[in-house]
Amino acid sequence: MPIGSDNKPTTPNSGRSFPKQTLPTTGRSAPLGASVEEGGVNFSIYSRDASRIDLLLFDPEDAPPSRVIPLDPSANRTYHYWHVFVPGLQPGQLYGYRAHGPFDLSQGLRFDASKVLLDPYGRGVAVPTGYNRDAAARFGYDNATTAMKSVVVDPHTYDWEGDAPLHRLSSQSVIYEMHVGGFTRHSNSGLPPNTRGTFAGLIEKIPYLRDLGITAVELLPVFQFDAQDCPPGRVNYWGYQPVSFFAPHSAYSSRQDRLGPVAEFRDMVKALHRAGIEVILDVVYNHTSEGDHLGPTLSLRGLDNNAYYILEGGSRYANFTGTGNTLNGNHAIVRRMIVDSLRYWVEEMHVDGFRFDLASILTRDSSGHSMANPPVLWDIETDPAMAGTKFIAEAWDAAGLYQVGSFIGDSWKEWNGRFRDDIRSFFRSEDGTVTRLADRFLGSPEVYGHKNREAEQSVNFVTCHDGFTLNDLVSYERKYNEVNGENNRDGGDDNRSWNCGAEGPTDDPAIEKLRNRQVKNFLTVTLLALGVPMVLMGDEVRRTQGGNNNAYSQDNEISWFDWKLLEKHADVHRFLKLLIARRLLRDVEAEVERKNLQQFLFDANKSWHGVRVGQPDWSPSSHSLAFTAEIPKEKLMFYIAFNSYWEDLEFELPSMEQWLNVPWRRWIDTGLDSPADIVDWHIAASVPNLKYPVASRSMVVLFARLPD
Repeated sequence: MPIGSDNKPTTPNSGRSFPKQTLPTTGRSAPLGASVEEGGVNFSIYSRDASRIDLLLFDPEDAPPSRVIPLDPSANRTYHYWHVFVPGLQPGQLYGYRAHGPFDLSQGLRFDASKVLLDPYGRGVAVPTGYNRDAAARFGYDNATTAMKSVVVDPHTYDWEGDAPLHRLSSQSVIYEMHVGGFTRHSNSGLPPNTRGTFAGLIEKIPYLRDLGITAVELLPVFQFDAQDCPPGRVNYWGYQPVSFFAPHSAYSSRQDRLGPVAEFRDMVKALHRAGIEVILDVVYNHTSEGDHLGPTLSLRGLDNNAYYILEGGSRYANFTGTGNTLNGNHAIVRRMIVDSLRYWVEEMHVDGFRFDLASILTRDSSGHSMANPPVLWDIETDPAMAGTKFIAEAWDAAGLYQVGSFIGDSWKEWNGRFRDDIRSFFRSEDGTVTRLADRFLGSPEVYGHKNREAEQSVNFVTCHDGFTLNDLVSYERKYNEVNGENNRDGGDDNRSWNCGAEGPTDDPAIEKLRNRQVKNFLTVTLLALGVPMVLMGDEVRRTQGGNNNAYSQDNEISWFDWKLLEKHADVHRFLKLLIARRLLRDVEAEVERKNLQQFLFDANKSWHGVRVGQPDWSPSSHSLAFTAEIPKEKLMFYIAFNSYWEDLEFELPSMEQWLNVPWRRWIDTGLDSPADIVDWHIAASVPNLKYPVASRSMVVLFARLPD
């Protein structure tokens, strides 16, 4: 039924009347969000305790609403869903909501009808130039002109030209964790100013990614986030403060139109897929930018606070995330929103996978207790529309829940934080690390063996966005976060770093040579260990953050990719390129292309050694280890030596008598200068005898081609 009297509704803001053919009708409760249909747009939103909902339409994003459509509870509400169909609207229309209802903290209710609220299912977000986060936090203050607005999007009009998610096997994956903005923001990126730091800018750099050899990009959050959710004077750079789970971040679009972010994101996905590169999104379903009890009312808080968040006593928010609030992920409405969001990004945006920030939050119930079988995780894993999608868990949260090796589900991969810590410890020559090195190198069976799963459950990394870059890991003994404005209290203290003899930048060639060697050691272990390897953006050119290990607020050259480093550290870049190519067995005989090097090692007959064949030293004081992998079916044998001792060691090599004394050949020796540090497989030089000197703090990889 029409809303209004005498077919001429008026809005309190404009006083204009509308012709009969544009009158809203009741609409439908499904689907949620703004759905473009023949003749107009259907709007539906969930709010159990609201007494009234107003739909607001905007023309300029920084002006009061041009039209206010009150929803009649008797006609425009079905169950707890408020809905209306508005004829004549088109994609690109700006809209928002006002929710009327009680402000009763004892019941967890925080309605504030002065606030413009984003649609939780909105596919686009427009941010006015004068957006003001503080205004959204002031109760009773009308923020219509400064609030973010949702954008009507029709996801069915894009031409995908036959594109689809790639569904690459995890065993064939090499992940490159990157920040969309920081990858091309630098003035030396070679891109015009309007495309730097955008999805379009990333498209321009696809040839670089393809040449490097990675198979997937893992993008730091690209859902619309609040850049003002940061201490005064700084901006939120990383993006772990979402305001929408369906809309791409508008600042990452080079286009000025309201529909530009959605189209440009799709252009990026399609272009990456054409290059054989998957797109994995770092998603934040554990909290939102609405923060604690003093935070702004942007969307969920103003619609159904006690459904969307885990509350403590009604007035305060449980803070298992360290950000002020915690999403109530196992509430039926929130579960549906999370699954609908994931399905949207797979079906309509063609992404290949997701890395879940603080994923252990999703195991908690409405009281904050961890559940044995959290419904939301099984909803995600068993959704048929997402079969084949990659799910990667950061299996911990900020309140002490640590589930690495025990995360719920059958197909989830996990960020292996133990791999990071133990490999760092080994290469800075800590005692008692040899046994842990061995376990991590073989896919962490100590951690994952009880699940009887493939080695690819472990996502192996030494560095990620959170912490030191690889260059800084070998250049600083402590963090230097003063520029963040928190008196260096922020960021982790357990970095397990070693500066190789001098703190920070140095002109000492011996120290620089050692740092280069350590960088190559870390890259080698990461790429060759059983599991899915992940490399941080810029580590291939020794990108530095000046010792800052928490650069979440540094949208500047501290965080950006410095493209001049590609020339300065060309040897490291070359090293990683050849390492990736050999790991994936590119450009080799057709009969072995069905597997990669990691799979060969998994299936091999393995033996451990020390400096003497068959005599590994597992004692706490040991700093060296060797490993052989015999693969008769593929006619290959590998020998890998690890030396984190501070002196050179001579390793005895296994005899090849049974293989007619075929020679060992040197593929990698991180103790040698480039280009001898790693060579093309086909030109690897033979080792003259059964002893090999392994330099201090270095790695060696030899191989032998076995006779038929």
